[in-house]
Amino acid sequence: MDTHILPVELEKAYRLLNHGPTVLVSASHGGIDNVMAAAWACALDFAPPKLTVVLDRASYTRRLIEQGGTFAIQIPTAAQLDLTLAVGSISGGEVKDKLARCGVELFRAEGAAQQPLVAGCSAWLACRLIPEPHNQQTYDLFIGEVVGAWADSRVFRNGHWLFEQTDPQWRSLHHVAGGHFYAIGEAMTGSNPEEV
Repeated sequence: MDTHILPVELEKAYRLLNHGPTVLVSASHGGIDNVMAAAWACALDFAPPKLTVVLDRASYTRRLIEQGGTFAIQIPTAAQLDLTLAVGSISGGEVKDKLARCGVELFRAEGAAQQPLVAGCSAWLACRLIPEPHNQQTYDLFIGEVVGAWADSRVFRNGHWLFEQTDPQWRSLHHVAGGHFYAIGEAMTGSNPEEV
């Protein structure tokens, strides 16, 4: 594993998603790996840490999650814009060499060998599916308990994002519509109401 990838304390794992990035969702079952992009993912709980993600019933990755019971969420970077758009546009169920075509390189992390992780991202959250059949079938809403979290120390350290201190290529992507994205902007700090 890359020496810049460091574990994130699970009680701070929610911070990896709090800024609302587009995410990559990966899963594996029966020796088959797949990755898709998703715009609707968010932190749900602190202890144990949980997250939600909306996965269309037609997606191949969703089937792998339902069969395998695990998945990973990763935060792609601005440098991975084309990769993100490609994995969100091509179905692994229809194109067997999707990951190779899209230029996806996978790795496994210690303690999360079931979940394939996408190399080059800024953060990764390995999850165990919390089965909620009604939510999954009615709303396409999946809940995961975060069992492991990692971030690239060049852009996330001591529980905080450092986007303003790194190359803009490390910024997270935020999907608007079609193939249109924004990268996260500059940091701003508001005044504490008690100090005004």
